[in-house]
Amino acid sequence: MSTAYVYDGTLEGMLSCVFETYASKEDPLDIVEESSFAPRLGQREKIVATDRNRARRVEEGLIRVCGREAYEAVGIVHCSDDPAKGRAILEFVRYAMKRGKGAWRDVAHKKVAAFAQMERAVRNEKHRWLQFLRFEQVEGGVYIARCNPEANVVALLMDWFSARFNTQDFVIYDEVRHIAGVSRGGSWIMVEAPVFDAAPATEEERVVAKAWKRFYDEVSIEARTNHGLRANFMPKRFWKNMTEMKQAPLREGSFEAGPAKGDDFEAGAVRVGEAALISGSPCSSARHRPKSCG
Repeated sequence: MSTAYVYDGTLEGMLSCVFETYASKEDPLDIVEESSFAPRLGQREKIVATDRNRARRVEEGLIRVCGREAYEAVGIVHCSDDPAKGRAILEFVRYAMKRGKGAWRDVAHKKVAAFAQMERAVRNEKHRWLQFLRFEQVEGGVYIARCNPEANVVALLMDWFSARFNTQDFVIYDEVRHIAGVSRGGSWIMVEAPVFDAAPATEEERVVAKAWKRFYDEVSIEARTNHGLRANFMPKRFWKNMTEMKQAPLREGSFEAGPAKGDDFEAGAVRVGEAALISGSPCSSARHRPKSCG
């Protein structure tokens, strides 16, 4: 009978599962988050509680034997939406603890191949959003950006943008997972946001957006238009939140997503309804919050 380890979805939970495999001498067929667990026929379910001490021991051991790059790769893969990521992480950690430094570079090895493919996919997804994310200023001076990534990369994006926009307040909202990164003065937090409500765009933002779209249209050469090539370089799933791809300039209230409910997290003119601080990050030792907002 095969066994499935079920954990809470945090990186600490995943590392606790890795520790449990060593402690119990088991080889689970699946390691999955409880929110997406669907048992196989006849499969035994084992719920693994998150233990920060055990998770820290796995983290420290991996860094000591394999180097920080290997541990960071584990964090990147944990951001993947692939349901097989848990098993891929386990196989990689077991191999890396025997192989030592440089194990994460053995991308052709059968114990590393799936892991490396997931890491590459997450890094590529982050890279695309660094290019195609568009910020819009709303009343109150806050900048907001919406995204619909195919991996849980908002926490990865926050480090990059908060370092560069450290004098601006901004919010990056994940429309798929309903979480938001909120940055103030270069420090940031992640919050759960089942409801996301923003004030209307400022007049200046509407003018700039219209000018940017006109520039984008004017510099194009109609005779050399290649829609297929554009879709290859800039996939259509990014278009709906890109200023230059919208059919009309921004209108009053175009950012509204319905009324907020319950207790609201105030961020200038942006409210995140029923906000709950996410306790850690999928890519670090804190689920969605590698850094705190002071």
